Amino acid sequence: FPLKSITESFATTIHGLKAGHLTDRVIQRSKRMILDTLGAGFLGTSTEVFHKASQYSKIYSSNITSTVWGRPDIRLPPTYAAFVNGVAIHSMDFDDTWHPATHPSGAVLPVLTALAEALPRSPKFSGLDLLLAFNVGIEVQGRLLHFAKEAKDIPKRFHPPSVVGTLGSAAAASKFLGLSSTKCQEALAIAVSHAGAPMANAATQTKPLHIGNAAKHGIEAAFLAMLGLQGNKQVLDLEAGFGAFYANYSPKVLPNLDSYSWLLDQQDVAFKRFPAHLSTHWVADAAASVRKNLVAETALLPIDYIKRIVLRIPNVQYVNRPFPDSEHEARHSFQYVACAMLLDGSIAVPAFHECQINRPQVRELLSKVELEYPPDNLPSFNTLYCEISVTLKDGATFTHRSDTFYGHWREPLSQEDLEEKFRANASKMLSCDMVESLIKIVENLEDLEDCSVLTTLLKGPSPPEVASNSSAYNNSITNLS
Repeated sequence: FPLKSITESFATTIHGLKAGHLTDRVIQRSKRMILDTLGAGFLGTSTEVFHKASQYSKIYSSNITSTVWGRPDIRLPPTYAAFVNGVAIHSMDFDDTWHPATHPSGAVLPVLTALAEALPRSPKFSGLDLLLAFNVGIEVQGRLLHFAKEAKDIPKRFHPPSVVGTLGSAAAASKFLGLSSTKCQEALAIAVSHAGAPMANAATQTKPLHIGNAAKHGIEAAFLAMLGLQGNKQVLDLEAGFGAFYANYSPKVLPNLDSYSWLLDQQDVAFKRFPAHLSTHWVADAAASVRKNLVAETALLPIDYIKRIVLRIPNVQYVNRPFPDSEHEARHSFQYVACAMLLDGSIAVPAFHECQINRPQVRELLSKVELEYPPDNLPSFNTLYCEISVTLKDGATFTHRSDTFYGHWREPLSQEDLEEKFRANASKMLSCDMVESLIKIVENLEDLEDCSVLTTLLKGPSPPEVASNSSAYNNSITNLS
């Protein structure tokens, strides 16, 4: 009989998708996402917001525990392990980005690693089980953002991962737990009541909680559905539910198991090369090109000779921060990223430490920045561009426009560079051997018979090794200042 609602269509798809539906391209792309997300999570365990979230989560205790990535001294119930790992992933804004705009992996992967470890070992969860559930969680997010014009309004009201990530997390957990179609429908209904966080908290320590909460609430929704908690089975249809976003959807784009086409098959995700809002990567790319006209590669930028810097960018106000005061504001600042690239010639993790943000040379450059908003430069990750013009005191002007950057889905990172990013991020918490083992495991994830091989490595080194690694990392930061 025909499906009665959007909600039922999604639930039927979550329940009905099988490993055989996965294409080779989807498997390869999702493995890249998993590796990148693990790296961002390991690196994120060094941040202040991670420590606050993990301290909060320690008030909960349980006989069933899961790993906080790279922290063998912390064991938490699966919901809170997913929460803390989700916070870590987004704590530096270093995780992947999709279009329409959302961070797809951070709300899903922590759910699956927590469940794989906490649930009974029989039957075993395989790497293919994890890949299928991961892609179900990603797919649900993409479908929710794609299939109606009104869905484009989500970022105007909410941070998208807090909305679609919560439902994607619930979908992934439901698939991993083997819930029936009816229970999947209930899980989606429950998850909707946990969804939504305001964009006003962008560029603050609260923003990473959006990913952590999406992961945690998705597990909770699936567990509560298993226990028989009921919600409105038309929650995606009714205007009093999420129907406000899907009033004018096309039935043709609803999931169809008979001829399933994955969104990830059609479009890759963007992988960031430095930890900041994705739109700033266009600015960095343009600034790097202009810098080559001003100085030799290793020379100091002649700040005194620069009269003005003009950035022609899309009008995205929460990434307009003329004088950022914190690392989180700097990650959401067109102006800071442009000036840091002009000054240093590169941007990496230390560029967002407060000692770097507050350098007198940076503040002087920031005072010379002006913004322009060309009417054709719309705020879409698929079409936006950045143009930067640097005018010297002698009147010479150097201009460069960036229409894309290396790491965008139109110009994906090579596998070699993706692995190098992972090594750089994960080595802050793991030994070299562990890092290389994780790369190999993720590379062959579809052949892994038991996910415990993966989750064991995610625990990280013994506590003495953790202290040694953290000390070395802190020393390196001190030396930079």
